[in-house]
Amino acid sequence: MQDNSQVVTSVPVHRLIGTQPLPQMGSWKEAEWSSRPEFARLIGRKAGIKPSEHNQFWGADLHIAHDFGPVTFTSISAFETEREGEYTDQDGTAQSQADTYRTIDANSFTQEVRLSNSHPDDRLQWVVGAYYQRTRMNQRFFFDYTDYSARGYMMATSFGMNQESVSEFGHLSYRLPHGVTIWAGLLHELDDRSITGLQSQIFGGATQNFHAESTASNQFAGQVGVSWQMTQHALLYYKMSKGFKPGGFTANNTQIQAQLDPFKPETVLTYEAGFKADPVPNRLRINGAAFYNDFHNQQILGTVLIPNYGPLSEITNAPKSESWGFEGTIEAHPFSHLFVTQNIGWQRGNFQNFPTVNRAKTNAYYAQHGVWKAINDNFAGVDNGQPKLTLNGSADWRQPIAHAYSLDFGPDWLYRGSQAITPGGTGFYRLPPYFLLGAHVTFRPASGKWEATLYARNILDRRYAESGGQATTTYFYIPGEPRFIGGRISCGF
Repeated sequence: MQDNSQVVTSVPVHRLIGTQPLPQMGSWKEAEWSSRPEFARLIGRKAGIKPSEHNQFWGADLHIAHDFGPVTFTSISAFETEREGEYTDQDGTAQSQADTYRTIDANSFTQEVRLSNSHPDDRLQWVVGAYYQRTRMNQRFFFDYTDYSARGYMMATSFGMNQESVSEFGHLSYRLPHGVTIWAGLLHELDDRSITGLQSQIFGGATQNFHAESTASNQFAGQVGVSWQMTQHALLYYKMSKGFKPGGFTANNTQIQAQLDPFKPETVLTYEAGFKADPVPNRLRINGAAFYNDFHNQQILGTVLIPNYGPLSEITNAPKSESWGFEGTIEAHPFSHLFVTQNIGWQRGNFQNFPTVNRAKTNAYYAQHGVWKAINDNFAGVDNGQPKLTLNGSADWRQPIAHAYSLDFGPDWLYRGSQAITPGGTGFYRLPPYFLLGAHVTFRPASGKWEATLYARNILDRRYAESGGQATTTYFYIPGEPRFIGGRISCGF
Protein backbone atom coordinates (compact mmCIF):
# COMPACT_ATOMS: atom_id res chain seq x y z
CA MET A 1 0.00 0.00 0.00
CA GLN A 2 1.26 3.46 -0.92
CA ASP A 3 0.25 6.46 1.23
CA ASN A 4 1.04 9.95 -0.07
CA SER A 5 -1.64 11.78 1.90
CA GLN A 6 -1.23 15.26 3.33
CA VAL A 7 -0.72 15.76 7.06
CA VAL A 8 -2.97 17.95 9.18
CA THR A 9 -0.72 20.83 10.24
CA SER A 10 -0.63 22.10 13.79
CA VAL A 11 -2.28 25.39 14.70
CA PRO A 12 -0.34 27.45 17.29
CA VAL A 13 -2.53 28.69 20.13
CA HIS A 14 0.09 30.30 22.39
CA ARG A 15 3.61 31.63 21.90
CA LEU A 16 5.94 30.33 24.58
CA ILE A 17 9.20 31.86 23.37
CA GLY A 18 9.77 35.05 21.42
CA THR A 19 7.54 37.98 20.55
CA GLN A 20 6.50 37.20 16.99
CA PRO A 21 2.72 37.32 16.59
CA LEU A 22 0.93 34.06 15.97
CA PRO A 23 -0.50 33.47 12.50
CA GLN A 24 -3.93 35.06 12.08
CA MET A 25 -6.12 32.64 10.16
CA GLY A 26 -9.82 32.88 9.49
CA SER A 27 -10.49 29.21 10.24
CA TRP A 28 -8.76 25.95 11.02
CA LYS A 29 -9.08 25.06 7.35
CA GLU A 30 -6.04 27.32 6.90
CA ALA A 31 -2.51 26.66 8.10
CA GLU A 32 1.03 27.99 7.95
CA TRP A 33 4.19 26.01 7.47
CA SER A 34 7.76 26.47 6.30
CA SER A 35 9.85 24.41 3.90
CA ARG A 36 13.42 25.53 3.36
CA PRO A 37 15.25 24.19 0.25
CA GLU A 38 18.28 23.37 2.40
CA PHE A 39 16.18 21.15 4.65
CA ALA A 40 14.50 19.49 1.66
CA ARG A 41 17.93 18.62 0.22
CA LEU A 42 19.04 17.24 3.58
CA ILE A 43 16.09 14.84 3.82
CA GLY A 44 16.21 13.92 0.13
CA ARG A 45 12.86 15.39 -0.86
CA LYS A 46 11.82 17.94 -3.48
CA ALA A 47 11.99 21.64 -2.66
CA GLY A 48 8.66 23.11 -1.59
CA ILE A 49 7.53 19.92 0.15
CA LYS A 50 4.27 20.31 2.04
CA PRO A 51 3.42 18.53 5.30
CA SER A 52 2.69 15.04 4.01
CA GLU A 53 3.22 11.31 4.25
CA HIS A 54 5.35 9.23 1.89
CA ASN A 55 4.77 5.71 3.16
CA GLN A 56 4.85 2.18 1.82
CA PHE A 57 3.36 -0.84 3.59
CA TRP A 58 3.16 -4.45 2.54
CA GLY A 59 2.71 -7.76 4.23
CA ALA A 60 1.41 -11.30 4.03
CA ASP A 61 -0.31 -13.69 6.39
CA LEU A 62 -1.09 -17.40 6.42
CA HIS A 63 -4.09 -18.75 8.34
CA ILE A 64 -4.32 -22.52 8.84
CA ALA A 65 -7.13 -24.24 10.75
CA HIS A 66 -8.09 -27.89 11.05
CA ASP A 67 -10.82 -29.63 13.02
CA PHE A 68 -9.51 -32.90 14.48
CA GLY A 69 -12.90 -33.79 15.96
CA PRO A 70 -12.83 -32.86 19.64
CA VAL A 71 -10.02 -30.33 19.11
CA THR A 72 -9.45 -27.56 16.56
CA PHE A 73 -5.92 -26.45 15.68
CA THR A 74 -5.29 -22.90 14.44
CA SER A 75 -2.09 -21.28 13.21
CA ILE A 76 -1.72 -17.63 12.13
CA SER A 77 1.59 -16.44 10.64
CA ALA A 78 2.13 -12.84 9.53
CA PHE A 79 4.94 -10.67 8.19
CA GLU A 80 4.65 -6.91 7.73
CA THR A 81 7.09 -4.24 6.62
CA GLU A 82 6.84 -0.46 6.49
CA ARG A 83 8.84 2.39 4.99
CA GLU A 84 7.67 5.75 6.26
CA GLY A 85 8.65 9.33 5.53
CA GLU A 86 6.59 12.01 7.28
CA TYR A 87 7.10 15.77 7.10
CA THR A 88 5.42 17.97 9.72
CA ASP A 89 5.71 21.60 10.80
CA GLN A 90 5.27 21.35 14.53
CA ASP A 91 5.45 25.05 15.40
CA GLY A 92 2.75 25.84 12.81
CA THR A 93 4.33 29.08 11.57
CA ALA A 94 6.16 30.29 8.46
CA GLN A 95 9.44 30.20 10.42
CA SER A 96 11.65 27.11 10.53
CA GLN A 97 11.53 26.69 14.29
CA ALA A 98 10.40 23.06 14.62
CA ASP A 99 10.16 21.52 11.14
CA THR A 100 10.43 17.73 11.44
CA TYR A 101 10.98 14.85 9.03
CA ARG A 102 10.70 11.31 10.37
CA THR A 103 11.78 8.13 8.60
CA ILE A 104 10.97 4.60 9.72
CA ASP A 105 12.25 1.35 8.25
CA ALA A 106 10.69 -1.58 10.09
CA ASN A 107 9.55 -5.16 9.78
CA SER A 108 7.62 -7.46 12.07
CA PHE A 109 6.98 -11.21 12.19
CA THR A 110 4.30 -12.80 14.36
CA GLN A 111 3.27 -16.40 14.92
CA GLU A 112 0.27 -17.64 16.90
CA VAL A 113 -0.79 -21.24 17.49
CA ARG A 114 -3.74 -22.36 19.55
CA LEU A 115 -5.86 -25.38 20.38
CA SER A 116 -9.52 -25.15 21.31
CA ASN A 117 -12.46 -27.45 21.78
CA SER A 118 -14.51 -27.93 18.62
CA HIS A 119 -18.03 -28.07 20.03
CA PRO A 120 -19.55 -24.71 21.06
CA ASP A 121 -22.44 -26.47 22.81
CA ASP A 122 -20.18 -28.19 25.36
CA ARG A 123 -20.47 -26.96 28.93
CA LEU A 124 -16.69 -26.62 29.08
CA GLN A 125 -15.12 -24.26 26.57
CA TRP A 126 -11.35 -23.85 26.48
CA VAL A 127 -8.45 -22.52 24.43
CA VAL A 128 -4.68 -22.70 24.97
CA GLY A 129 -1.95 -21.26 22.81
CA ALA A 130 1.25 -19.32 22.37
CA TYR A 131 2.28 -16.14 20.57
CA TYR A 132 5.66 -14.94 19.28
CA GLN A 133 6.58 -11.49 17.97
CA ARG A 134 9.86 -10.14 16.56
CA THR A 135 10.22 -6.51 15.44
CA ARG A 136 13.20 -4.68 13.98
CA MET A 137 13.00 -0.92 13.46
CA ASN A 138 15.34 1.89 12.42
CA GLN A 139 14.20 5.49 12.87
CA ARG A 140 15.67 8.87 12.05
CA PHE A 141 14.27 12.26 13.05
CA PHE A 142 15.46 15.38 11.21
CA PHE A 143 14.82 18.81 12.77
CA ASP A 144 15.15 22.27 11.22
CA TYR A 145 15.67 24.87 13.98
CA THR A 146 17.25 27.49 11.70
CA ASP A 147 14.87 30.31 12.72
CA TYR A 148 14.89 29.41 16.43
CA SER A 149 17.43 31.79 17.96
CA ALA A 150 18.32 29.44 20.82
CA ARG A 151 19.57 26.81 18.33
CA GLY A 152 19.83 28.05 14.74
CA TYR A 153 20.83 24.74 13.16
CA MET A 154 19.57 21.55 11.55
CA MET A 155 20.05 18.25 13.36
CA ALA A 156 19.09 14.58 13.28
CA THR A 157 18.60 11.80 15.81
CA SER A 158 18.88 8.21 14.57
CA PHE A 159 18.55 4.90 16.38
CA GLY A 160 17.52 1.27 16.09
CA MET A 161 14.84 -0.34 18.24
CA ASN A 162 14.40 -4.09 18.58
CA GLN A 163 11.69 -6.05 20.33
CA GLU A 164 11.08 -9.76 20.88
CA SER A 165 8.32 -11.27 22.97
CA VAL A 166 6.91 -14.71 23.73
CA SER A 167 3.61 -15.33 25.49
CA GLU A 168 1.50 -18.30 26.49
CA PHE A 169 -2.21 -18.06 27.20
CA GLY A 170 -5.18 -20.12 28.24
CA HIS A 171 -8.86 -19.47 28.81
CA LEU A 172 -11.72 -21.67 29.97
CA SER A 173 -15.37 -21.24 30.82
CA TYR A 174 -17.93 -23.63 32.28
CA ARG A 175 -21.73 -23.44 32.18
CA LEU A 176 -23.25 -24.39 35.51
CA PRO A 177 -26.96 -25.07 36.14
CA HIS A 178 -29.46 -22.22 36.56
CA GLY A 179 -27.84 -20.00 33.90
CA VAL A 180 -24.53 -19.47 35.73
CA THR A 181 -21.24 -19.41 33.80
CA ILE A 182 -17.80 -19.06 35.34
CA TRP A 183 -14.62 -18.30 33.44
CA ALA A 184 -10.91 -17.69 33.97
CA GLY A 185 -7.97 -16.80 31.79
CA LEU A 186 -4.21 -16.52 32.24
CA LEU A 187 -1.50 -14.90 30.12
CA HIS A 188 2.25 -14.95 30.65
CA GLU A 189 4.53 -12.72 28.55
CA LEU A 190 8.27 -12.28 28.36
CA ASP A 191 9.15 -9.05 26.53
CA ASP A 192 12.68 -7.94 25.64
CA ARG A 193 13.42 -4.52 24.08
CA SER A 194 16.59 -2.63 23.25
CA ILE A 195 17.64 0.65 21.68
CA THR A 196 20.92 0.69 19.77
CA GLY A 197 23.20 2.96 17.75
CA LEU A 198 21.64 6.21 18.91
CA GLN A 199 23.34 9.24 17.44
CA SER A 200 22.46 12.92 17.73
CA GLN A 201 24.07 14.99 14.98
CA ILE A 202 24.10 18.77 14.53
CA PHE A 203 24.89 19.45 10.89
CA GLY A 204 27.93 21.71 10.83
CA GLY A 205 28.40 21.10 14.55
CA ALA A 206 28.94 18.37 17.12
CA THR A 207 27.86 14.72 16.97
CA GLN A 208 26.98 12.75 20.10
CA ASN A 209 26.90 8.96 20.32
CA PHE A 210 24.97 7.22 23.08
CA HIS A 211 25.44 3.71 24.40
CA ALA A 212 22.72 1.10 23.99
CA GLU A 213 20.05 0.41 26.59
CA SER A 214 17.75 -2.55 27.09
CA THR A 215 14.79 -3.52 29.23
CA ALA A 216 12.95 -6.76 29.86
CA SER A 217 9.65 -7.57 31.54
CA ASN A 218 8.27 -10.88 32.75
CA GLN A 219 4.59 -10.37 33.51
CA PHE A 220 1.39 -12.28 34.19
CA ALA A 221 -2.10 -11.10 33.28
CA GLY A 222 -5.44 -12.78 33.70
CA GLN A 223 -9.08 -12.57 34.61
CA VAL A 224 -11.78 -14.40 36.53
CA GLY A 225 -15.48 -13.81 36.28
CA VAL A 226 -19.01 -15.07 36.67
CA SER A 227 -22.22 -14.36 34.77
CA TRP A 228 -25.83 -15.20 35.55
CA GLN A 229 -28.59 -15.41 32.95
CA MET A 230 -31.22 -14.47 35.50
CA THR A 231 -34.06 -14.41 32.93
CA GLN A 232 -34.37 -15.01 29.22
CA HIS A 233 -33.79 -11.30 28.60
CA ALA A 234 -31.47 -10.26 31.44
CA LEU A 235 -27.86 -11.15 32.31
CA LEU A 236 -25.61 -9.98 35.16
CA TYR A 237 -21.83 -10.38 35.32
CA TYR A 238 -18.80 -9.55 37.44
CA LYS A 239 -15.14 -9.91 36.61
CA MET A 240 -11.70 -9.03 37.94
CA SER A 241 -8.74 -8.71 35.61
CA LYS A 242 -5.06 -7.80 35.68
CA GLY A 243 -3.41 -6.26 32.63
CA PHE A 244 0.00 -4.86 31.82
CA LYS A 245 2.03 -2.95 29.24
CA PRO A 246 5.76 -3.64 28.79
CA GLY A 247 8.29 -0.88 29.37
CA GLY A 248 10.20 0.88 26.61
CA PHE A 249 12.04 3.99 25.46
CA THR A 250 11.44 7.57 24.27
CA ALA A 251 14.22 8.65 21.91
CA ASN A 252 12.99 10.91 19.11
CA ASN A 253 15.07 13.92 20.30
CA THR A 254 17.86 12.73 22.59
CA GLN A 255 20.31 15.19 24.14
CA ILE A 256 21.61 13.37 27.24
CA GLN A 257 22.12 9.70 28.10
CA ALA A 258 19.58 9.84 30.95
CA GLN A 259 16.78 10.28 28.39
CA LEU A 260 17.35 6.66 27.35
CA ASP A 261 16.54 5.27 30.78
CA PRO A 262 13.60 2.93 30.05
CA PHE A 263 10.17 3.65 31.43
CA LYS A 264 8.74 0.85 33.55
CA PRO A 265 6.00 -1.67 32.74
CA GLU A 266 2.47 -0.57 33.62
CA THR A 267 0.04 -2.80 35.49
CA VAL A 268 -3.65 -2.31 36.18
CA LEU A 269 -6.11 -4.24 38.33
CA THR A 270 -9.69 -3.78 37.08
CA TYR A 271 -12.98 -4.58 38.78
CA GLU A 272 -16.09 -4.52 36.60
CA ALA A 273 -19.76 -5.31 37.14
CA GLY A 274 -22.46 -4.99 34.52
CA PHE A 275 -25.69 -6.15 32.99
CA LYS A 276 -27.25 -6.84 29.59
CA ALA A 277 -31.01 -6.62 29.32
CA ASP A 278 -33.88 -6.47 26.83
CA PRO A 279 -36.63 -4.84 28.94
CA VAL A 280 -38.89 -4.80 25.88
CA PRO A 281 -37.71 -7.60 23.57
CA ASN A 282 -37.07 -6.45 20.00
CA ARG A 283 -37.86 -2.87 21.07
CA LEU A 284 -35.43 -1.83 23.80
CA ARG A 285 -31.99 -3.13 24.80
CA ILE A 286 -29.87 -1.66 27.61
CA ASN A 287 -26.30 -2.68 28.45
CA GLY A 288 -24.34 -1.10 31.27
CA ALA A 289 -21.17 -1.58 33.31
CA ALA A 290 -19.34 0.12 36.17
CA PHE A 291 -15.58 -0.19 36.62
CA TYR A 292 -12.65 0.71 38.84
CA ASN A 293 -9.01 0.71 37.65
CA ASP A 294 -6.08 0.54 40.07
CA PHE A 295 -2.91 1.54 38.18
CA HIS A 296 0.71 1.01 39.17
CA ASN A 297 3.38 2.80 37.13
CA GLN A 298 0.83 4.09 34.63
CA GLN A 299 2.61 5.21 31.46
CA ILE A 300 1.99 8.94 30.93
CA LEU A 301 3.27 11.40 28.34
CA GLY A 302 5.27 13.63 30.66
CA THR A 303 8.10 16.17 30.49
CA VAL A 304 11.86 16.11 30.92
CA LEU A 305 13.82 19.38 31.10
CA ILE A 306 17.23 19.40 29.42
CA PRO A 307 19.45 22.11 30.97
CA ASN A 308 20.25 24.95 28.54
CA TYR A 309 18.02 23.27 25.96
CA GLY A 310 14.40 23.21 27.07
CA PRO A 311 11.52 20.83 27.85
CA LEU A 312 10.95 17.68 25.82
CA SER A 313 8.13 15.16 25.96
CA GLU A 314 8.80 11.61 27.08
CA ILE A 315 6.88 8.61 28.36
CA THR A 316 7.18 8.44 32.13
CA ASN A 317 5.52 6.51 34.96
CA ALA A 318 2.97 7.70 37.50
CA PRO A 319 3.71 5.36 40.45
CA LYS A 320 0.07 5.21 41.61
CA SER A 321 -3.19 6.34 40.00
CA GLU A 322 -6.80 5.30 39.72
CA SER A 323 -9.91 5.79 37.60
CA TRP A 324 -13.54 4.80 37.85
CA GLY A 325 -16.76 5.28 35.94
CA PHE A 326 -19.50 3.62 33.96
CA GLU A 327 -20.42 3.01 30.34
CA GLY A 328 -23.65 2.03 28.70
CA THR A 329 -25.49 1.46 25.45
CA ILE A 330 -29.17 1.96 24.68
CA GLU A 331 -30.66 0.48 21.51
CA ALA A 332 -34.26 1.47 20.85
CA HIS A 333 -36.72 0.48 18.13
CA PRO A 334 -39.77 2.45 19.31
CA PHE A 335 -41.82 1.86 16.18
CA SER A 336 -41.55 0.51 12.66
CA HIS A 337 -38.60 1.80 10.60
CA LEU A 338 -36.92 3.82 13.39
CA PHE A 339 -33.76 2.54 15.12
CA VAL A 340 -31.82 4.62 17.67
CA THR A 341 -28.48 3.83 19.33
CA GLN A 342 -26.89 5.87 22.12
CA ASN A 343 -23.55 5.14 23.80
CA ILE A 344 -22.49 6.93 26.97
CA GLY A 345 -19.24 6.88 28.92
CA TRP A 346 -18.44 8.72 32.14
CA GLN A 347 -15.21 8.43 34.08
CA ARG A 348 -13.18 10.18 36.75
CA GLY A 349 -9.65 9.55 37.85
CA ASN A 350 -6.71 11.06 39.66
CA PHE A 351 -3.05 10.59 40.33
CA GLN A 352 -2.33 9.29 43.81
CA ASN A 353 1.43 9.73 43.50
CA PHE A 354 3.09 11.38 40.50
CA PRO A 355 6.22 13.51 41.05
CA THR A 356 7.26 15.07 37.73
CA VAL A 357 8.11 18.30 35.93
CA ASN A 358 5.26 20.80 35.86
CA ARG A 359 5.45 21.95 32.24
CA ALA A 360 3.14 24.94 32.69
CA LYS A 361 5.16 26.35 35.62
CA THR A 362 8.47 25.56 33.88
CA ASN A 363 7.40 27.44 30.75
CA ALA A 364 6.14 30.34 32.87
CA TYR A 365 9.48 30.54 34.72
CA TYR A 366 11.37 30.72 31.43
CA ALA A 367 9.04 33.41 30.11
CA GLN A 368 9.76 35.53 33.20
CA HIS A 369 13.49 34.87 33.72
CA GLY A 370 14.83 33.67 30.35
CA VAL A 371 16.42 30.62 31.99
CA TRP A 372 15.28 27.00 31.82
CA LYS A 373 14.68 25.64 35.32
CA ALA A 374 12.69 22.51 36.11
CA ILE A 375 9.74 23.26 38.40
CA ASN A 376 8.78 19.93 39.93
CA ASP A 377 5.45 19.06 41.50
CA ASN A 378 3.76 15.98 42.87
CA PHE A 379 0.38 15.73 41.16
CA ALA A 380 -1.09 13.56 43.94
CA GLY A 381 -4.83 14.20 44.11
CA VAL A 382 -4.90 15.93 40.71
CA ASP A 383 -7.44 14.86 38.10
CA ASN A 384 -5.87 12.68 35.40
CA GLY A 385 -7.30 14.93 32.70
CA GLN A 386 -9.27 12.36 30.73
CA PRO A 387 -12.63 13.49 29.26
CA LYS A 388 -15.26 12.95 31.92
CA LEU A 389 -18.17 12.52 29.54
CA THR A 390 -18.25 11.00 26.06
CA LEU A 391 -21.40 10.44 24.01
CA ASN A 392 -21.98 9.07 20.55
CA GLY A 393 -25.06 7.79 18.82
CA SER A 394 -27.11 7.56 15.67
CA ALA A 395 -30.69 7.35 14.47
CA ASP A 396 -31.74 5.42 11.36
CA TRP A 397 -34.94 5.37 9.40
CA ARG A 398 -34.97 2.09 7.45
CA GLN A 399 -37.38 2.30 4.54
CA PRO A 400 -38.03 -0.66 2.19
CA ILE A 401 -38.53 0.32 -1.45
CA ALA A 402 -40.63 -1.98 -3.64
CA HIS A 403 -39.43 -5.09 -1.73
CA ALA A 404 -36.23 -5.18 -3.80
CA TYR A 405 -34.32 -2.29 -2.19
CA SER A 406 -34.01 -0.39 1.07
CA LEU A 407 -33.04 3.14 2.02
CA ASP A 408 -31.48 3.94 5.41
CA PHE A 409 -30.94 7.54 6.49
CA GLY A 410 -30.54 9.63 9.61
CA PRO A 411 -28.24 11.73 11.81
CA ASP A 412 -25.29 10.72 13.99
CA TRP A 413 -23.59 12.67 16.75
CA LEU A 414 -20.59 12.75 19.07
CA TYR A 415 -19.69 14.71 22.22
CA ARG A 416 -16.30 14.66 23.94
CA GLY A 417 -15.59 16.46 27.19
CA SER A 418 -12.59 18.63 28.01
CA GLN A 419 -9.22 16.85 28.15
CA ALA A 420 -5.95 17.92 29.80
CA ILE A 421 -2.90 17.60 27.54
CA THR A 422 -0.38 17.80 30.40
CA PRO A 423 -0.81 16.61 34.01
CA GLY A 424 -2.91 19.19 35.82
CA GLY A 425 -3.32 21.16 32.59
CA THR A 426 -5.55 24.25 32.53
CA GLY A 427 -6.02 27.05 30.02
CA PHE A 428 -4.44 26.23 26.66
CA TYR A 429 -2.94 23.08 28.24
CA ARG A 430 -6.47 21.62 28.16
CA LEU A 431 -8.46 20.77 25.01
CA PRO A 432 -11.95 22.33 24.96
CA PRO A 433 -15.03 20.06 24.75
CA TYR A 434 -16.75 19.66 21.41
CA PHE A 435 -19.94 18.36 19.80
CA LEU A 436 -20.13 17.06 16.21
CA LEU A 437 -23.20 16.34 14.11
CA GLY A 438 -23.23 14.14 11.03
CA ALA A 439 -25.69 12.45 8.68
CA HIS A 440 -25.80 9.48 6.36
CA VAL A 441 -27.98 7.83 3.72
CA THR A 442 -27.45 4.31 2.33
CA PHE A 443 -29.16 2.59 -0.61
CA ARG A 444 -28.86 -1.19 -1.02
CA PRO A 445 -30.66 -4.12 -2.66
CA ALA A 446 -32.42 -6.76 -0.60
CA SER A 447 -29.67 -9.24 -1.52
CA GLY A 448 -27.13 -7.06 0.29
CA LYS A 449 -24.52 -7.67 -2.42
CA TRP A 450 -23.76 -3.97 -2.81
CA GLU A 451 -24.55 -0.63 -1.24
CA ALA A 452 -24.01 3.06 -1.93
CA THR A 453 -23.63 5.61 0.87
CA LEU A 454 -23.51 9.39 1.08
CA TYR A 455 -22.33 10.85 4.38
CA ALA A 456 -21.54 14.17 5.99
CA ARG A 457 -19.30 14.79 8.99
CA ASN A 458 -19.22 17.90 11.17
CA ILE A 459 -22.26 19.39 9.43
CA LEU A 460 -22.17 22.44 11.71
CA ASP A 461 -18.53 23.05 10.70
CA ARG A 462 -17.46 23.25 14.33
CA ARG A 463 -13.89 24.30 15.11
CA TYR A 464 -12.35 21.77 17.50
CA ALA A 465 -9.04 20.14 18.40
CA GLU A 466 -8.25 16.44 18.73
CA SER A 467 -4.81 16.70 20.40
CA GLY A 468 -2.07 19.16 21.21
CA GLY A 469 1.48 19.61 22.39
CA GLN A 470 4.54 21.82 22.61
CA ALA A 471 7.05 22.54 19.89
CA THR A 472 10.08 24.76 20.51
CA THR A 473 8.45 28.19 20.55
CA THR A 474 4.70 27.57 20.46
CA TYR A 475 2.01 25.47 22.02
CA PHE A 476 -0.16 23.96 19.31
CA TYR A 477 -3.39 22.08 18.70
CA ILE A 478 -4.05 19.51 15.98
CA PRO A 479 -7.37 20.63 14.47
CA GLY A 480 -10.21 18.22 13.83
CA GLU A 481 -11.80 17.68 10.46
CA PRO A 482 -13.96 20.54 9.08
CA ARG A 483 -17.29 19.92 7.39
CA PHE A 484 -16.81 17.04 4.97
CA ILE A 485 -19.22 15.40 2.54
CA GLY A 486 -18.30 12.14 0.87
CA GLY A 487 -19.55 8.89 -0.55
CA ARG A 488 -18.57 5.26 -0.90
CA ILE A 489 -19.69 2.20 -2.84
CA SER A 490 -19.05 -1.32 -1.63
CA CYS A 491 -19.89 -4.75 -2.94
CA GLY A 492 -19.50 -8.34 -1.84
CA PHE A 493 -19.62 -11.76 -3.43
